Amino acid sequence: MTLLSDAEIKKWVAEGKLCIEPFAEKNLTPNGYDLTIEEVMIPGQAKVFDVMVPPLTRFVVSTRERVELNGPVAAQLWIRTTWARRGVLAAFGRIDAGFKGTLTLAAFNASAEPLAVRAGETFAQVVFEPLAGDLEKTYAQRSGNYQDQKGVTLAKNKSQVV
Repeated sequence: MTLLSDAEIKKWVAEGKLCIEPFAEKNLTPNGYDLTIEEVMIPGQAKVFDVMVPPLTRFVVSTRERVELNGPVAAQLWIRTTWARRGVLAAFGRIDAGFKGTLTLAAFNASAEPLAVRAGETFAQVVFEPLAGDLEKTYAQRSGNYQDQKGVTLAKNKSQVV
């Protein structure tokens, strides 16, 4: 697996193959980019910017950054270890080539203590993986269910529990 380095991320952004908006140099890591919380939601409650998540409670965040994978690139998401050390469990997936929008990330406060989750904190790292070849169809052309989403976006399949 090949990942884009910090220098390559900046180059791909400059070339338009990748977009991270807003882009903050301080969020670059040697092999990725730290994504910032914009909104927080405990399902069944209103979206807020800061929340105390009770113990053993699921919560959802949206990223401040809009990500666009315009080139032959996909990405993986990883929770920042700071959050894991606070007792947060999360399983993220891959961002498909051609995706455009903010990201919605679900997590679980597995600790016995309330957890402060605030807008402006970094939450997850995105690592970019160049694809071995050209795309036949982009995310938008394959399914595009969450293309151009903004803010917390829960599952669109009504049969799924929220």
